[in-house]
This record gives sequence, C-alpha cells and structure tokens, in this order.
Amino acid sequence: MTLVAGVRTIVVGTRQSALALTQTGQVIADLERLAQELGLPFRFETRRIVTKGDRILDVTLSKVGGKGLFVKEIEQELLDGGIDIAVHSMKDVPHTLEDGLVIGAVPRRVDPRDVLIARGARSIAELPHGARVGTSSLRRVCQLKRLRPDLNLEPVRGNIDTRIRKLETEGLDAIILAMAGLKRMGWEDRATAPIPVEECLPAVGQGALGVECRADDEEMLALLSRYNDEVSARAVEAERSFLAELNGGCQVPIGAYAEIAGEEIRLTGMVGTPDGGVLLKESMTGTDARRLGTELARKLVELGADRILADVR
Repeated sequence: MTLVAGVRTIVVGTRQSALALTQTGQVIADLERLAQELGLPFRFETRRIVTKGDRILDVTLSKVGGKGLFVKEIEQELLDGGIDIAVHSMKDVPHTLEDGLVIGAVPRRVDPRDVLIARGARSIAELPHGARVGTSSLRRVCQLKRLRPDLNLEPVRGNIDTRIRKLETEGLDAIILAMAGLKRMGWEDRATAPIPVEECLPAVGQGALGVECRADDEEMLALLSRYNDEVSARAVEAERSFLAELNGGCQVPIGAYAEIAGEEIRLTGMVGTPDGGVLLKESMTGTDARRLGTELARKLVELGADRILADVR
C-alpha cells in the first residue's frame, strides 16, 4: 500500500492468464465504482504473480499434489505486504486459509456448471462411442465415466484458450471446461452445451470469485463487505465446509453444489473413484451453511468416502 496526496493505492494480486486478468479487471472496475460511491480515495493497480500451478503444465493436477497450487504464491505476497488484495477463482482456494488472511468478499456467482465444447455432438449423450474427451479433472472424469464408460478421457492442461485450441490440434472430439470462464471471457458462443448439475456436479466454489485480504486491514474489509453477495457467499461456505470436512482439494474427485431458497440451503455433494466405478452422492437441506457442509460430508464418510479419498491420495 502506498499513499500519494491522500490517495491510497490498492495493489491487486492475480495470476497472469487471460481469464485471471479479465476477471480481476472486472472486480477492480466494480470496486472502483463502489469506492467512488463511498467517497473513498482509492486507486487500484494490478500485479501479476506466477503460481506453481501455472509453472507445471505437463503434469495433471492430481499428480502434482498439494493444496493451493494456484494461490500459495499470491497469498505469500499478501502476507508480505507486496499486494493488498487478491482475486481468486474460489474453486482454486484451499478450504483453510493462511493465518492472517480472510476472504473479504464473494461477489455474485455466475453459472457454476461445466460445459461441453464438442465437434459434431450437441451433448454428452451424442458423443460417438469411444470419443476422446479432454479434461484433467478427476471430478469430471469420475462423473463422465459413470455416464459414459466408453469415453476415452485424456488429460488436457493449460489456460482456457490453450485448452480450446487443443480440441483441434490434438484431434479431440470434445473438451470439458467451466461455463463461468467462457462467460467471463465473453466466449459463450464457443460452448456446445452446459452440462446439467444432475449429470456432472461442479467443483466446490465453481463459478464464484473470492477477494482475499489481510484480516487486520479494516479499511479494505469495510469496502469488501459492501461488495459481498450474501447468497453466493452462503452457498460457497456450505460447499467449502463439505470440502474441509473431507480434507479435500481440487485434485481429488469431490464435487458439491449449494442452492439457496430464502433461508434454506440445499447442498448436494459427491465423492467417487476416478474410474467412475463408485460414485457416492447425497443431498441435505438446512439453514446453517457451515454445519450443513460438515454433516453432508460425514454422511458420505459413513458410506465410504474416506476410503475412496485415501486410495486416490
């Protein structure tokens, strides 16, 4: 943070992919408008940070291992004071934050579904027998194998534009991405069809962003509290509580999706084997987001989720 003529410069940390920079730019534009409305003398600038997940592109995430592959270096910059806030995709954020850091705001969530981008097919059901489908997500592999055991699921890493390009260059029949990324980039026209959550449960926090800051930065927390979308934040909290109880991360076959209706939350969670041979999926309702996530996770543990996850790890 720097102060020039009474104006505080807010340094915003982000990954350097096109999607990360686009969604960070959207958040900054929102915060600039909000700061102006509140009469706060803030100006914002971006700092690009390369993470471990960005550096290692020739290995699937499940094999890289560890948590926080796309946030650890950014969080360290926050702790060291090199940046003031960070914009993350919530699906990349570990369920336990570093001491001294908090998620100050979860803005309104966009479409949480996965999306099919295919050549010649209009849905998962229409893909040809034995189709080659690109995805490095064990969560997606597990559920797609359950739907279509004949599919050949092949690892595809890289930024969103790189993966779309590989659909052609690597002779794939289809790839699976997050719909939110396409929407934020303005690339909805590239989507073949969103995949219903009943067929493929999203990753925890998919479609939601999180703005992280230091827990003692009261001025920033006050601004972010006005930016927070309570409905989105409650849904993500329920999903992350489910993930935390299972001690999971984005490299294991876990999915969860919370829907809010008034005070009631309906949370659906899944854990499965990478080959789709076993898929545990249950739903519960409640009003306490954190408790609901914990209780649903324990229900799946009773059904054997802990043994599945231990084998995957």
